[in-house]
Amino acid sequence: MNSIDILTDLSQRPLQAAQALPDLSPEQLNDHLGGHPNSVAWLLWHSGREIDVQLSALTGKREQWEDFRNRFDLGEIGETFGYGHSPEQAAEIKVDDQQLLVDYLAATLNAFTDYAKTLSEDDFDEVIDRNWTPAVTRGVRMVSIIDDAIQHVAQAAFIAGAPA
Repeated sequence: MNSIDILTDLSQRPLQAAQALPDLSPEQLNDHLGGHPNSVAWLLWHSGREIDVQLSALTGKREQWEDFRNRFDLGEIGETFGYGHSPEQAAEIKVDDQQLLVDYLAATLNAFTDYAKTLSEDDFDEVIDRNWTPAVTRGVRMVSIIDDAIQHVAQAAFIAGAPA
């Protein structure tokens, strides 16, 4: 396997985990376990949004959100992607349709995989963000995108498995 094969395989892991979640009621999707600001709905929505926004910045292509915005019907808060959300803002993310959340995550991860397959090994070494020390390469950003999704879907799985 080369790094592209590894990255495309890894990029499907958050989707597999999201698809394996038990069926949750709207109340369970939007519950804030122990008063934590992040519900399962927020975690899955954020996973899709963070992939979408960052991938669009990498590719220059439109976000998958364009195809999902009306289905989510979240208003202005839906245009954000969750970084820096206050507890009140996180609570505004209410989604009653678990399959919609999984479908959006699938669309963003599939776009990520499609993009990764267009790259050469050398493309991963290109510096794309000098606002960090060390500067961020395309490869580091892509790993970071997937790592964030893995962590948030795992948090959703924990909440989904927690006793009520």
